[in-house]
Amino acid sequence: MRNPAAENLLEFIGKSPSCYHAVENIRRALLEAGYRELREWEPWQLREGGRYFTARNDSSILAFRVPARDFPGFQMAAAHSDAPTFKLKENPELADAHYLRLNTEPYGGMLMASWFDRPLSVAGRVMVREEDRIAQKLVALDRDLLMIPSVAIHMNREVNDGFKYLANVDLVPLLGGPESGGKLSAMIAEAAGVRAEDVLGSDLFLYNRQPGVFLGASEEFIASPKLDDLECAYGILRGFLTAQESRSVPVCVIFDNEEVGSLTKQGADSTFLADTLRRICSSLGRTEEEYRMALAQSFLVSADNAHAQHPNHPEYADSRNCPYMNGGVVVKYNANQHYTTDAVSSALFREVCLKAGVPVQTFANRSDMRGGSTLGNISNAQVSVNTVDIGLAQLAMHSSFETAGALDPEYLVRAMGAYYAGSIRRREDGEYLL
Repeated sequence: MRNPAAENLLEFIGKSPSCYHAVENIRRALLEAGYRELREWEPWQLREGGRYFTARNDSSILAFRVPARDFPGFQMAAAHSDAPTFKLKENPELADAHYLRLNTEPYGGMLMASWFDRPLSVAGRVMVREEDRIAQKLVALDRDLLMIPSVAIHMNREVNDGFKYLANVDLVPLLGGPESGGKLSAMIAEAAGVRAEDVLGSDLFLYNRQPGVFLGASEEFIASPKLDDLECAYGILRGFLTAQESRSVPVCVIFDNEEVGSLTKQGADSTFLADTLRRICSSLGRTEEEYRMALAQSFLVSADNAHAQHPNHPEYADSRNCPYMNGGVVVKYNANQHYTTDAVSSALFREVCLKAGVPVQTFANRSDMRGGSTLGNISNAQVSVNTVDIGLAQLAMHSSFETAGALDPEYLVRAMGAYYAGSIRRREDGEYLL
C-alpha cells in the first residue's frame, strides 16, 4: 500500500512547477486551515489564538500562531521553495533559418546531464498591465513544449568518457521551427489572460514535465522533480498545520533563493524572518528587550534534504555517518558549521523524534570532501537561536528528477508535529525543557 504522505507530497510537487506556484499552494492550504493573510506594507493587529501568515516577493512565505501574549519564545522551522533550473533571459528567442531555441541561463548548481532528452515546459510569473495598475499573474504552460536534445553518440564518441557541458551551447532548449517566432510570448500572454503587449516583465523558468512516481519492487521509493527541497517544505508545513497547540509561537517559513546563496530580500539571509518576529512582539505590546528574551528561548529546525549513501558509490560517503532512504529523519553535522547542528540542538531534536517514534540518522561529509551549506547558518546571521540542520535522505540531489524514500515524508510530518506541539526553552538554572 502506498504511503499517503508520499502520495500527497508528489501531488503537491506536481502542482508547484515554480517557486511562485509552490508558495501559492502553501498560501491556499493556510487559508483553508483558517489562517489570515497579513501584508508587510499594512499595520498588523494580532490577537491571542490568532492564525496568520505573510509573504515576501510571492516566493517566500511565513506562517505562525499566537498562543498567548506571554509566550516564552518561537518554535521555528525553515525550508526553501526553489530548485536548480534554467531561467529564461529577457529576450529569449534564438532564431536561425531552421530552428527556434530559447536563450536561458542556469539558476543554481544543477546536474546538467539530467536535463537532456526530457519534455520540458515554462512556468513562473509575469507582471502585466491591467487598466491603471500592474498585477502579477502566475503562468505554467502545461504542455510538453521544449527539449534539450543530446548530441548522438556517433558525433561525440568520447561523451561517455567525460564531457564538459557549456550552458550557452549544449543546454539550449529547442522550441520549434523558424515559423514559431513570437509564439512563446503569445502562449505566455494567453496563460496570463492578457495581450502580449501588456506583459511588462517576467520571471520564467524551465521545469521538468515528468510527474512524480513510486518505484522499486515494493514501491518503497519515490522519484520526482524538486524533492530538494519541496519534500521538506511539505513536511514542515503538514507538521505545522496538524500539531497540537503549545506555549511557544510556532513558525513555519519557506524561503526562496537558497540554491543561489540566499542573498536576496526574500532569502534566508534577508530580514524577512527577523522583521516578522519583531512585528509579532510589537503587535502584542512586547518591548525590544522582551523580543530578545524570546529569541533566547527559541529554536530553529533548518530542513533541507541530505545525501543518502549511493548504492553504486558508497565510497563517497562517510562510513559511519551515512543515511539511507526510508531510514528516518537525518541530522546533519559539519565541523566548520556549514550545518549549525551542535550537541545542544542535536540532543533537543533527537528527544523530540524519540517522543514521536521517528527514527533518526546522521550525516557528515567525508572528511576530505567539501559539502554544501543550507538555511541554518545563513538565517542565524539575522536571527541567532539554537538551530539543528536536518533533512530526508535522497539520491541525485540537484538532478531534474531525484529519488527518495516513500516512508520518509511521513516520518518528517510526525517529527515536525511533535516539534511544533512542544516548547523548547531554558530553565532558570540554564538547563532545557521540552
